[in-house]
Amino acid sequence: MITRRGFLRFIGGSFLTAAALGAYAVGIEPMLLTHVKRYALTPPHWPDGLKLRVVALTDIHACRPWMTQERIASLAEEANALQPDVIVLLGDYIAGMPMVTGPVTPSQWASALSGLKAPLGVLSILGNHDWWSDGFAQRAGTGPTIARKALEKVGIPVLENDVVRLEKDGHGVWIAGLADQLALLPTRKGDDCKGLDDLDGTLAKVGDTAPIILLAHEPDIFPTVPWRVSLTLSGHTHGGQVRLFGYSPVVPSRFGNRYAYGHVVENDRNLIVSGGLGFSIMPVRFGVRPEIMQIDLG
Repeated sequence: MITRRGFLRFIGGSFLTAAALGAYAVGIEPMLLTHVKRYALTPPHWPDGLKLRVVALTDIHACRPWMTQERIASLAEEANALQPDVIVLLGDYIAGMPMVTGPVTPSQWASALSGLKAPLGVLSILGNHDWWSDGFAQRAGTGPTIARKALEKVGIPVLENDVVRLEKDGHGVWIAGLADQLALLPTRKGDDCKGLDDLDGTLAKVGDTAPIILLAHEPDIFPTVPWRVSLTLSGHTHGGQVRLFGYSPVVPSRFGNRYAYGHVVENDRNLIVSGGLGFSIMPVRFGVRPEIMQIDLG
């Protein structure tokens, strides 16, 4: 039989363990363990001789105390140090939770991101929280959102169902950016969010046979992405924010863990989902360190 002293030791040990895990998940992993996640691949339709380094940042969720203007500026410096050819931002700059000590305004986080530099430029898309936090855009059912205005004010183009053609070493490559798939909140109970994405219309703007990199905040679009697209880059899931042995108990995707995190290959089509940098709903990360993605193509 367990003694009273043994029981108290067990309770005390359990409490200390829970406190230590909580401190790690709230303070250490989110704040101190940001890393560079590297991928290298040659996707379909990739021309011989084209080497392209893409650096991607996503799900910043600017707020105090975790993602301040100063920290975002520091992340921009880390991204620049990777010597990318092009930098892409995959959405959700706005905080997505009430448990914050203070706001970081759009002008502040956009100013911090203005420090990003790459020879072929910096391109961006928007995420669901960039739409959900904008009451005027929700009522109007259209943009431009506050987040888009903030990015464009500091010279960062925002692609919403649009494309840009880049060129390196005599080879072209298209960057296609989708509008958000969950942009508009339901107006009636029981309805789903309404997306503003137009995949077919976006790809119709591609004018030649150069490879396409698709930026889509939510990875749920991937099953409908045609083989013509060489690579799809997404965020949104945060890797589930809590991930143990390659599994996340909660993933904001109708596909569950299928597109929760990492490099996915289906029918010779490539998707990479970033774990992101910030968090939403709850300020917890466990087993999903904040990350900057470096993707070397070719």
